[in-house]
Amino acid sequence: MYIANYGSPFGNIVLSADEKGLTELSFKEIIPPEETSENEIITQTKKWLDIYFGGNAPDFTPPLNLKATDFRRRVWKILLEIPYGKTMTYGEIADKLAAESERGRMSAQAVGGAVGNNPAAIIIPCHRVIGSDGGLTGYRWGISRKKALLDLERGSFY
Repeated sequence: MYIANYGSPFGNIVLSADEKGLTELSFKEIIPPEETSENEIITQTKKWLDIYFGGNAPDFTPPLNLKATDFRRRVWKILLEIPYGKTMTYGEIADKLAAESERGRMSAQAVGGAVGNNPAAIIIPCHRVIGSDGGLTGYRWGISRKKALLDLERGSFY
């Protein structure tokens, strides 16, 4: 297991990876330098973050190796499809899942649970998911950080 810090404009980010891919990207306290180590996946993820925090949409996704249920993976796949600077509601994601699985309905609350358990913040852009009224709803790392990420993507942060 490899672990590293990344200093973002919105606080420290801890990156964790194994040989297959990124296993976590979370806003957390700084890990002491003597406890960190890097591999190519951490290096790629830092490059992705440099591009992102530079105000641009990265044109690649670092390899991911996330432990999750099939349902969560399906939700996260949809999140990865939300364009940079755009948003989607929990209900729209539920409707898309229902259509893909040929079910009549899918629970927006279940989608919210999957979104809230996203272990790879920013890369899997859970900050782009909003409430049905267009409002910014729950974000594991704070609504102000969610707003700042959206503002960055819309070119109104810097």
